[in-house]
Amino acid sequence: MQKVRIPLTNFKYGEVSPSLYSRTDTELYNQSAQRVENFFLRAEGGVIKRPALEHIYKFDITVDGTKVQQARLLPFIFSDDEQYIVSLEHQKIRVFLINPTTGVVALTATLTQDINSQTLKFDHDFLHEYTFAQAGDVMFICHPTFMPQQLIRTSLSSFQVEPFVFDQKSDNKQIYQPYFNFQKSGVTLDVSATSGSGVTLTTGSAYWDTSSPSKHIGTTIRYNGAEIEITGVTNSTVATGDILDTLTVSLDVAPFRTTESSADVEVTMVNHGLSVGDSIVIAGAASVGNISNSNLNGTRSVASIVDDNRFVFTAGGSANASEDGGGAPKIQSHAPITTWDEQSFSSLRGFPAAVTFHENRLVFAGTVAQPDAIFMSKSGKYYNFDVGTAADNDSIQVTASIGEINQIRHVVSNRDLQVFTASSEMYLPAFQNQPMTPTNVQVRRQTSFGCGFERPVVFDGATVFTQKGGAIIREFLFSDGEAAYVASPISTVSSHLIKTPIEQNVFNGALNRSESYLFITNADGTIAVFNSNRAEKRAGWTEFTCAGTFVSTCTIDDRVFANVVFNLGDGTEKHVLCEFVATKNTDMSTVFTGTAGVFDVSADFNNGAVVEVVNGNNYIGQFTVASGNVDVSAVDATLTSAEIGFDFDVTLTTNPIDAPIAGGPLTGIPRGVTSVFVDLNNTLSVKVNDTNLIIRNVTDDLSLQQQPFTGKHEFRLLGYSADPQVTITQSAPLPLQINGLIAELVF
Repeated sequence: MQKVRIPLTNFKYGEVSPSLYSRTDTELYNQSAQRVENFFLRAEGGVIKRPALEHIYKFDITVDGTKVQQARLLPFIFSDDEQYIVSLEHQKIRVFLINPTTGVVALTATLTQDINSQTLKFDHDFLHEYTFAQAGDVMFICHPTFMPQQLIRTSLSSFQVEPFVFDQKSDNKQIYQPYFNFQKSGVTLDVSATSGSGVTLTTGSAYWDTSSPSKHIGTTIRYNGAEIEITGVTNSTVATGDILDTLTVSLDVAPFRTTESSADVEVTMVNHGLSVGDSIVIAGAASVGNISNSNLNGTRSVASIVDDNRFVFTAGGSANASEDGGGAPKIQSHAPITTWDEQSFSSLRGFPAAVTFHENRLVFAGTVAQPDAIFMSKSGKYYNFDVGTAADNDSIQVTASIGEINQIRHVVSNRDLQVFTASSEMYLPAFQNQPMTPTNVQVRRQTSFGCGFERPVVFDGATVFTQKGGAIIREFLFSDGEAAYVASPISTVSSHLIKTPIEQNVFNGALNRSESYLFITNADGTIAVFNSNRAEKRAGWTEFTCAGTFVSTCTIDDRVFANVVFNLGDGTEKHVLCEFVATKNTDMSTVFTGTAGVFDVSADFNNGAVVEVVNGNNYIGQFTVASGNVDVSAVDATLTSAEIGFDFDVTLTTNPIDAPIAGGPLTGIPRGVTSVFVDLNNTLSVKVNDTNLIIRNVTDDLSLQQQPFTGKHEFRLLGYSADPQVTITQSAPLPLQINGLIAELVF
């Protein structure tokens, strides 16, 4: 019989897929495990039990298992000492204030209507698809089914919801919003007058929405830049509207051409749409060919048509020279034109799916009618999307046109403005020493994997996103070697932990951990947890489970919160706001005060709930709630304070212990693990292959709390197997940290 000692001191790859269990020839095999449940991977190589969930608030939501999410948590951080947790629900928002002095989390606002007394637009069928971005007192929440909504903090403890409203010109005759030509090429718009209300708008072919009521009502059409609000729709080609400003066309500089000894003036006006005899009003013209401005301005008639871009009118006097000029006049006209457009955001055309801030601009993207469009506000003016004259600070509006339609789902501000669509990943490059402007903006396609609805997050220098279909997690990272972005998979070795993701969240240096972690909340209520350190080439996955199901998580600085659905004992399920707390041992835990070992827990648990009771470092036992109480008097009748909550499984199962020998690996050969030396730190409960470590008091005084164990402990084991493994669990919900282990293998 031969004996060999196998060190397992580094679990940097975490839990790996069953498809890799035969890869005994790789570094990955000896630095990973078959199961790593409810552990964090530590930077030093070991694992530590996850913090427990402390109960904060019980929601009055009727649990519906057919919904992906019924309450989604969002962070709202105004400053270091003014921080909030937002719970986004069906037609409701709850806001929880984190007390800056005590750290206590308490409900501070519940909203069900916006400032216009309208029911909130949020729908639990789409909560997991919503995107959001926050700046100062305002959080913008977007989805294609509603106008961007603003959650606005109005004081330390009060909030309100407002629909997004674009800035307007001071005379209210221009709305600074995006517009687009939705009509087919060459379709004309004929307006019955140049000003007034109730004017008729006739299109050259079917255009107006004829549903009842028409979705065009209330939208704005632009005629050569002048805005007309639609007030009614007669049929698919006829509508009525109110002209906000007189219909005028600003001509280019020097649009008039005179002929010596003639009163005829030729006008250059692109796509003028005029006919012989049409009346026009000219204003702002300067003299040309010695025809005074008074003989040019005023009401004139079209004398002849030269072509689609030129016509002739008769001036009030003749020219003494043939020349071009006339200044920069404007012409009032309501002739049929093809240069008209419609507002981009509406119930008919859809609303933005994505939102972020980038280079001091508010960025929207991806409406239903313009799925590959990106809209960027004026610099520093988040409500102004006027393209103006394409000055550097004007609004940027660009289409990610790459030969196919790409439905934009997310935009992320990172090294560049990154664009994630249903079929591709793109970016708008930043330029050294200069900002993005309307004249230098570019869209570059990089990879073609497609992104799911889960909001991408910035993690360890990359942008992490879920590939369309929900089976793979990728990181979008710029590669200097390729001078382009790459989208490498990071979940390949642990693909079984990715189970239809619904949400992503990142925390850095939270929960008393120095490491950074990525949380992927799955539809089945588990959380896939990723730890990455690119500099040290460490990357591994673990899985978090609980007695209930995880629904949503969010991070506020160094604190991590979760919305979890628990069965409270009698089959009743409730959404519960919890916080991961390193000093707690049980989930949905609360420290109760009782008398003579009897604790009233009726506020948190229902009769029939099976709970764990812990007092400091001592595990009291498992009990069932009856008559609203937990009675531990049979164990300790003097107990007056205890932590009570649900247990959660903690499991570390190694890959089958294997070793290379002269004749090859031991794979498949019966062999046994006779002993295991486990290096523990600050541990109060550990079990190796069903063998418990007995933690003893340091003195004979049994009233003292037991002391945690730190050091190496040997566990003697029995049995042979073709796949011998070491499984570490717990018999009590108490602290556990494993630095590593050495298994003694005999064969």
